[in-house]
Amino acid sequence: MKRLRHNYKNLKIWQLGLKIPNDILDLLIEFPKHEKYDLSSQISSCSVFIPSNVAEGSSTTNKAFSHFLDIALGSSFELGTQLLIANHRKYINQNQLEVVENKIEEFQKMTMSFQNNLN
Repeated sequence: MKRLRHNYKNLKIWQLGLKIPNDILDLLIEFPKHEKYDLSSQISSCSVFIPSNVAEGSSTTNKAFSHFLDIALGSSFELGTQLLIANHRKYINQNQLEVVENKIEEFQKMTMSFQNNLN
């Protein structure tokens, strides 16, 4: 049985996933210094895990790839929660929150759809 590999750079979910950490890193510049190793570190890690897990999973079987997509989705939901905390703490404003939330939601919908087609 031939194993199909996906070129992650051609996947729309990876391309969108890559935009999220870029937006996040721009937001984190404005975070208070005391958050450097706490919330901002968590937010940065989650955002980077999203496209990283898509890329890593693309080299595996479809079943394993689906598992990596689950991890990427989990990171996206975790990131959404952390951004709500940042908004509540007034580290980001409502508009900044909504811009990133919209990308996260689009990533989640696209990824779930892509994942359903893998199975």
